[in-house]
Amino acid sequence: MSLRQNAVIDDDAGELTLDARGNPQLRSAAFYVANQATGEVLLEKNSSTVLPIASITKLMTAMVVLDAGLGLNDELAISDADIDTLKGTGSRLVLGTRLTREEMLRLALMSSENRAASALARHYPGGERAFVEAMNVKARLLGAWDTRYYDSTGLNPANVSSPRDLAKVVSAAATYPLIREFSTTSERFVDIGGRTLRFANTNSLVRSPDWEIAVSKTGYISEAGRCLVMQAWMHHQPVVIVLMDSNGRYTRTADAQRVRKWIDTHAVPHVATAAARRDS
Repeated sequence: MSLRQNAVIDDDAGELTLDARGNPQLRSAAFYVANQATGEVLLEKNSSTVLPIASITKLMTAMVVLDAGLGLNDELAISDADIDTLKGTGSRLVLGTRLTREEMLRLALMSSENRAASALARHYPGGERAFVEAMNVKARLLGAWDTRYYDSTGLNPANVSSPRDLAKVVSAAATYPLIREFSTTSERFVDIGGRTLRFANTNSLVRSPDWEIAVSKTGYISEAGRCLVMQAWMHHQPVVIVLMDSNGRYTRTADAQRVRKWIDTHAVPHVATAAARRDS
């Protein structure tokens, strides 16, 4: 269920306003921001509330694929089983498209390609059922007790988590070099059926010189609203940002901008001091 009330579509590109406690006023219905190095929680709201996570799911999909040690150069084919019959979303990966497992993984993380994520699960030992079971086992191992997975794409609204849990998932994903690389790639040109197609990252912030982003994933289905998770480096410290159930196309990005501005202008001691302690 959505937590939004009287939501306003956000077009202010992250204008920073503070509440009575000096915290930034964010438009996301649930969020969690923490210094990953120290564990200090910088901001949170509804951080234990369990909500649909949409394509944030694909971070776990990527970890399960990489944990299995499957051949990244193996070719996978898009089939009828990868068509989205739940939400009716489209894809430029037409039936019969053959790409390496590595390319499927890149497109799933970078441009949130649902058919790529589906194909990755189907080509797992034991098939999709075994893959989803492995996703849930991995969540338990990470201590993400609020998290449940029912598919590899996030199209199923039964895929749920809490902001606190997603911070654990992002922190774990940041330990995988390929997830860091693929989730922050700004664009990729891929040969599909004899045509070269451009795929872009769904998070525009990865193209901004103002940001140093190590892990990124966006998500959207109607039940989840617009979601964004990142690990971003600020003042030489890794900061995990989880923004869930945002209304309006640009709200999650504007909220991320607010968080960065707030840290730069009001919360520097919480990250810069930690960096100084680490380096001393």
